[in-house]
Amino acid sequence: MVKPCWKPHDDGDSNGRVDGLLWSKDLGHHVYGQFSMAVIQANNVVEDQSQLESGALSMTNPGPQGTFVGVYDGHGGTEASRFVNDNLFSNLKRYVSLHQNISENAIRKAFAATEEEFLSLVQKQWLNEPKIASAGSCCLVGIICNGQLYIANAGDSRAVLGRTERATREVIAIQLSTEHNASIESVRDELRMVHPEDPQIVVLKHNVWRVKGIIQISRSIGDAYLKKAKFNRPPLPPKFQLPEPFYKPILSAEPSILVHKLRPDDQYLIFASDGLWEHLSNQKAVDIVNSYPRNGIARRLIKAALREAAKKREMRYSDLKKIDRGVRRHFHDDISVVVVFLDPQLINGRPSPCSLSIRGGEGLPTSANS
Repeated sequence: MVKPCWKPHDDGDSNGRVDGLLWSKDLGHHVYGQFSMAVIQANNVVEDQSQLESGALSMTNPGPQGTFVGVYDGHGGTEASRFVNDNLFSNLKRYVSLHQNISENAIRKAFAATEEEFLSLVQKQWLNEPKIASAGSCCLVGIICNGQLYIANAGDSRAVLGRTERATREVIAIQLSTEHNASIESVRDELRMVHPEDPQIVVLKHNVWRVKGIIQISRSIGDAYLKKAKFNRPPLPPKFQLPEPFYKPILSAEPSILVHKLRPDDQYLIFASDGLWEHLSNQKAVDIVNSYPRNGIARRLIKAALREAAKKREMRYSDLKKIDRGVRRHFHDDISVVVVFLDPQLINGRPSPCSLSIRGGEGLPTSANS
């Protein structure tokens, strides 16, 4: 019999709770241990989306059981990140059902299907809602199943592992995700190699490297205006229109995938949008998780990032908290954090028989007027 994953230690609200611009689920249980989630809003409308799904990873029974984490950092609006939140996991389950196991191939197909479906939506809507062509989303996914961890990433969100060093007993940070941001030299080199005919494929603008002088990331779901030339013309707003035509996609939706066999000294995983990593190093985030109770740890990470953001602007954290959404974006981005704790006995034995689905940020304002 499938049981819900909630235990008496939960914060009492299975959907999390909202405190101003902060949403959090302080402690919950997934099939391989515990987790903590939090989201802080900075934009008028939350462009970050996130989810944790635990239990069946396919549409057939019996099928593989495990935990799925998704962090989707939207830009240019909420359309792409919400679409990914609504469709990527079900697409993954569909492809896993065909082969009855998690694989790199199934993950790639799920990303590709979600991209194709969103571009079809853009095709239907863009003449009436042209801004949907400039909506895109970074896409970070983690899947734990049968002792294996799969990390798939398109964009610049990040997954970090906290692992205990046997010799020193210190917990060290290991970055698991590959990032696709033009600020990274290898990403610029890749873009130049893929687009040798275009000397303007990456442009340094106001000391920031950008693809075509417009966007920092080189991979995403959505951003149709940089993938299909037919969307890079009126009625698309002029600021997104390129002066010259292009004949192949400028951005890619292909994820970088890492497969890692989990070890007993792998303690926890931190999944977060780039808004967290702008203010905290990998090791600093791991040190925080290692130094405080699990309950509310995702919320604590966000508050640590906000304190750093306030310090950079020479203001107090208490004053930053008073700034409303929209204006808040000048100080920090939307930030989503999911911390997933790993129980070695459950990883290597029989996972806890439970079913869970939770979305980050439920209850935060979803429109500019709310």
